[in-house]
Amino acid sequence: MGLEKSYDELYPYFGIPSAVVAEMFAYEDLQKFGHEWEKNFLGFSNLMVAFEGVPQMLADVKSAGIVTGIVTSRSHHEIEHDRILHEFIDKFDLIICAGDTERPKPYPDPMFKFIELASEKAGRKVSKEECVYLGDTKHDWESAHGADIDFCLADWRGRGLQGIDAQHRFTSADELRQILDIL
Repeated sequence: MGLEKSYDELYPYFGIPSAVVAEMFAYEDLQKFGHEWEKNFLGFSNLMVAFEGVPQMLADVKSAGIVTGIVTSRSHHEIEHDRILHEFIDKFDLIICAGDTERPKPYPDPMFKFIELASEKAGRKVSKEECVYLGDTKHDWESAHGADIDFCLADWRGRGLQGIDAQHRFTSADELRQILDIL
């Protein structure tokens, strides 16, 4: 696109499908934008690392019998090529990506899809009251809020609540363990 953007400038666009970001930037060639966005994502993937304690915490949650899932604005292609995520992707029962519902996040549709599939997985109706969405963007909160599901802000970098009305907030895997114990 001929634009240079810093991480902080792009941060508000994380968690939004690339086609929507292209529209927000008024970029006409949505397919080219999506291709460039994913190419850059993959090009920087070598810099990604799991936050300390997350793989073990996920293993503990899974072993407790809790149905786990990923609800993301990323594409299946991005998920398939995320080398860090693949270190612990087996800890998730379900993965809902952009394109799996008619409307992506920030709409609640992906959350409703998760509840539907979690119910199938559990062999019983899973209620929204049993769910909590862990996310790190306003779009995550909007999706959870629209589905009337509690939201827990993953504040890994200590940015604060960022105007997000989260029921819970954590900055480490240990803090998340404590929150999950009270839910």
